[in-house]
Amino acid sequence: MSSSSPFRMQLVHLDLKGAPPKVLYLAEIFPLFHALGANGILIEYEDMFPYEGPLHLLKARHAYSPSEIKEILHLAKLHDLEVIPLVQTFGHMEFVLKHEQFSHLREVELFPNALNPHKEESLALVSTMINQVMELHKGIRWFHIGCDEVYYLGEGEMSKQWLQQEQNNMVKLCLSQMKAVASHVLIHHPNVKPIVWDDMLRGISEECLTESGIAQLVEPMIWDYIEDMDVHGKVLLMDKYRKCGFPKLWVASAFKGATGVNQSLTIISHHLKNNIQWLKVADSGPAEMLQGIVLTGWQRYDHFSVLCELLPVGIPSLAVCLQALKHGGYTDHVKKIVEQYLGMSDLEINSFMSESSGTFPGSDVFTLITQVSFHLRRSVDELLERNRYVTGWFSPYHRKRKMIHPVMIQHIQPDAVSLLTRWNAVIQELQAALERIFYPDAVEEWLEENTHPTIQKLQQLLQDLDAAIAAQS
Repeated sequence: MSSSSPFRMQLVHLDLKGAPPKVLYLAEIFPLFHALGANGILIEYEDMFPYEGPLHLLKARHAYSPSEIKEILHLAKLHDLEVIPLVQTFGHMEFVLKHEQFSHLREVELFPNALNPHKEESLALVSTMINQVMELHKGIRWFHIGCDEVYYLGEGEMSKQWLQQEQNNMVKLCLSQMKAVASHVLIHHPNVKPIVWDDMLRGISEECLTESGIAQLVEPMIWDYIEDMDVHGKVLLMDKYRKCGFPKLWVASAFKGATGVNQSLTIISHHLKNNIQWLKVADSGPAEMLQGIVLTGWQRYDHFSVLCELLPVGIPSLAVCLQALKHGGYTDHVKKIVEQYLGMSDLEINSFMSESSGTFPGSDVFTLITQVSFHLRRSVDELLERNRYVTGWFSPYHRKRKMIHPVMIQHIQPDAVSLLTRWNAVIQELQAALERIFYPDAVEEWLEENTHPTIQKLQQLLQDLDAAIAAQS
């Protein structure tokens, strides 16, 4: 096992399109990022950037202010974390194209995900977005322009007409937009190198990529988040990009947000295996090309999907992955180091339950969400579906007709009231912990998605019980 990572840059990805943390929490967590081995952060702002002028409507209700952005950059610098901003400029444009004012720039009229690459206004829009972000990020070396998962490209009316011309094809359509955006960055900000996600490039032939000149404009970021990732295939892909003339490239693993769209707890073993596979790729691939690795922490699969694991829940996984990258693997020795950083006495990576909650920033959220995710639904279902008094004497048939044997009230009501009281106290504690880190809309969304449906079932049982008691008197 090596004692130093093959990756010169190890960046933590902050996906702000869901549950963006307050600056106060970033101030607490950045020192830990640095201590664990990170030396940069990739900030995907989405609607949390304070866009101005005609773009002001892109801002979320709790978007960071310009002074908060400056504070974030100051905190990053304080803890030796190089910042790379990420702005989507082709696919995943829902946060822009959902607005009526920009809906005419959609590739497909009905879908707000992809930008129409044929309209001059499209390039003007993303150029303005980039310029405004650049304005608050003086001195950066890289700028990530996204360009992944450009679904339905070629299916818009303008694209269909364009593709009918003999010299045109899908590859040309895709690369022309990437090149236009990258060229804007390089012309107006010559010291900044654009980065793109590589998935739209992977299937393009070496010949087409070489002839297009894209290799002189961008650095691709190869991403794969699965645990049994094909190492040899990734080495071949890196070699392909090298032959096409790309002087540098990046890779991206995941530490959370890649195992289920509504995942609430992080499967640490999955992400550890994924990062170990990337270590193998780094050991076999062209080392001189490799700029670094980004550990992605997705918060939503897209702008409209539900939240997956919140950042504090993913911190133990991030700690395991960063330290595994630093030490070349995950041994008992590395485990002890991780536990020390997290303030945990026994970190379990193969299941969700760990004996101690830890002392890292947000560890109370980690502990309470683990408790809720494991036991809330299970305990309520136990009462509603497996308690013999409820299933035998207060079934849906009884509840609808407000019927109950008087003796059964004392067998059901105390247990139901006790369970509701206990969970209400836990949820109240969790809400307070969440409110310290997140804005009100994120707190509301997480609780509504993950606690309300189950609590409402329990409350309904008690309401029906009260109605049945009232009907007897």
